[in-house]
Amino acid sequence: MALLAEPNATLTVEAIARKAGLGAATVVRAFGGKDALLDAAVSRLLEPVVNRARDLLAHATPHQALCTFLGELITFQTAHHAINDQLGGLDLPATAALSAGLVAAVEEMIDGARHDGAIRTDLDPAIITTLITETAHAIARAKPPSQILADAYLSVLLDGLRPAP
Repeated sequence: MALLAEPNATLTVEAIARKAGLGAATVVRAFGGKDALLDAAVSRLLEPVVNRARDLLAHATPHQALCTFLGELITFQTAHHAINDQLGGLDLPATAALSAGLVAAVEEMIDGARHDGAIRTDLDPAIITTLITETAHAIARAKPPSQILADAYLSVLLDGLRPAP
């Protein structure tokens, strides 16, 4: 898990095994290969984020859940964005399922906030989801990481989603 948080870490079986103090063969025997190992590690990292999104939906209005979760998501992405660069093309079924659950939770926040009149209804929900996803991803990659930039992004995004008077 620690290797996943290191900037520019190379996620090879050898690097993972070395970080864990194990041999590469031991890691392969335990997990069956790099894809399965990374799927286990990344899904373990992502599961609390998905649970947090669901918890916010259960205990706050959709708009409050969205506002709170976006800030937390940017913080998470800032800490772990390097992982995403190395996952392309890998078979990660648990991670894919959690990612789909995360998108579904954010879409539920958006739909609920639209229904409640808290955000604009003239924008397609898929467009809003893409705006959130891509911009949050870009903010998380800012060098150096900046809470001021993240806060400004959230302010501008949320102001832009507010319905016109």
